[in-house]
Amino acid sequence: MSFLPLVRLWIWISVFATVAGWTLSVLGQLNRIGYGLFFCLGGSAIWFGRKAWAPEWGKQVFCRRRLQLRFRRALPLAFIFLALLILLGGVLYPPSNHTALTYRTPRVLQWLAQGHWFWIHTSNYRMNDRACGIEWLSAPLLLFTHSDRSLFLLNFFPFLLLPGLLFSLFSRLGVRGRVAWMWMWLLPTGYTFLLQAGSTANDTFATAYALAAVEFASRAWNTRRQSDLWHSLLAAALLTGAKASNLPLLLPWFVVIFPLLIRTKIQLLFEESGFKNQLSILQGRKVTAVLMLALAVLVSFVPTALLNVRYCGDWSGLALERTGMEMKNPLVGIWGNTFLFLLDNLVPPFLPGAGWWNQNALSILPQAIVRPMVANFESSFHWLGELPTEDWVGIGFGLSWLIILALCGALLTRTAGSAACVRQDALPFRLRRTVMIAGWAALLAYCVKSGMSTGARLISPYYPFLFPLLLAGAKQGKVIRTRWWRIACWIVIGLAIPVVVLTPGRPLWPANTILSHFHQRYPNQRLITRALNVYSIYGKRADPLASIRSCLPHDIRVVGFMGRGDDPDISLWRPFGQRRVEHLLVTDSAVEIRRRGIEYIVAGEINFGLNGATFEGWKQQTGVELVKTANATVRVSEGPQPWYIVRLIQ
Repeated sequence: MSFLPLVRLWIWISVFATVAGWTLSVLGQLNRIGYGLFFCLGGSAIWFGRKAWAPEWGKQVFCRRRLQLRFRRALPLAFIFLALLILLGGVLYPPSNHTALTYRTPRVLQWLAQGHWFWIHTSNYRMNDRACGIEWLSAPLLLFTHSDRSLFLLNFFPFLLLPGLLFSLFSRLGVRGRVAWMWMWLLPTGYTFLLQAGSTANDTFATAYALAAVEFASRAWNTRRQSDLWHSLLAAALLTGAKASNLPLLLPWFVVIFPLLIRTKIQLLFEESGFKNQLSILQGRKVTAVLMLALAVLVSFVPTALLNVRYCGDWSGLALERTGMEMKNPLVGIWGNTFLFLLDNLVPPFLPGAGWWNQNALSILPQAIVRPMVANFESSFHWLGELPTEDWVGIGFGLSWLIILALCGALLTRTAGSAACVRQDALPFRLRRTVMIAGWAALLAYCVKSGMSTGARLISPYYPFLFPLLLAGAKQGKVIRTRWWRIACWIVIGLAIPVVVLTPGRPLWPANTILSHFHQRYPNQRLITRALNVYSIYGKRADPLASIRSCLPHDIRVVGFMGRGDDPDISLWRPFGQRRVEHLLVTDSAVEIRRRGIEYIVAGEINFGLNGATFEGWKQQTGVELVKTANATVRVSEGPQPWYIVRLIQ
């Protein structure tokens, strides 16, 4: 269990980054001095109390012989190879995740510029009502490095923890050891995990929190140590603090943790030989319990929920969200989300006909399916991409068909073989079954509430809790020994490699050079033209308004930004730490704009149309002069769009 100190370290890094963010915001000291003092005090407290927090803290994490034995085998070597490809892509390319560029990184820059969290005056509601987990981890990196190049590490490090956590979860829930060992290396090859591990997305990094919460709660059943309980509690809180859509995942954690808290009939129902509880795990150390509960509340979604109530009257923030985010009909949510999960995960990873599907899907699908989904889901629910990208893909084609084949193989296996081998410290049988069912119940709760179109991506932390119920039993032990299974596993690995290499945001091949050459030779070939366009746009995605920024005076310290809610302002912040971006609405008066110290404004043409206005009308109303008009591409599907640089006449 040498990976556990690394898991604990990651939990405490996350806790202290989040606590520092909220605490320094209250004090108005979200700056280098504030962070320096906070981490010195916090680091000292953790160091001197390390034995109390984790009795195994001092154990050797890396054993050379153990690592050599482990990585002589093919599947661990394949995982390491994929991890190196991911690391290479993260180092070579700046972050290009659209949602990170649109609101997550800019909102952190806004807070750092003001020295505290605040409700930002903007049309991009996501800068205000969304959970702040990965943002508080990003804040010190942005503050001290003045760069976003290292932010991918916030996804890469939790990705490396997945195999150990997956093996522990699966084996504690009754999956045979050899089956759990194979799937601990296979499940991280899901496309969502591979692609987000090298990006600044915020869907998969919380998977480590979800697994750690159940892992430490399960350990507490054997050790009866409060330190395991506290790590479980903090991990569960961090899970909700990462994303509100993770809230249903508290169910499997609660099933494990609740019987530990108090000696009741429920606990006696789950107890078996070897799990007799002499004393309640919560006896004694009441001060520590209060402190841990306070930390858990602070790093959870609770602070964001309270701020949402304060500023928009809705704890979830759904009052601000666009149509389709919240499910209207729960029954449609169940079968509709199931349809979308299957659609996104079972389609081939390379789909040249995606454009045709996106244009015609609503007309060729049965209207009995289309009409309810149009009424309950976001408008782009049927959309697919030619290549898997971190913006929409789930575990993907390879793993989805592999688990289907594994289930079919188990059904065709006539004899169950020997009794399932369960590790000595596995959870009691009734509790194991309840936890496995709770994982599916959590997904059901998500389906009932969410109408978002990219559900396969959003449920990334849910996937590990869906597999144990499918893999438990002795038959899977026979399936993994067959020749066809081994071939299927290597097909899955083989498909995962080009997914990482070809991803448009971080291509590990000379995409533009090769595609430009073929475009010159075959100028009328539609697929080549489309591919060249996609890779070219993604190459500029990290700095989409660079041409606009170059037209601004270099010495200005504040620039106004007037764009729609999905337009990124990240280009105007670069280089970080030298300029502040102030968001403006079409309805803002010239007096208000002057009061905020804004002289130059960057405005997008599309934003005026969405607000029922025109640039000329707004120009006359506010008394600005046009400095320059330039085109920039924010979305591949829209192509170049006009942007205006204006100066406020004094």
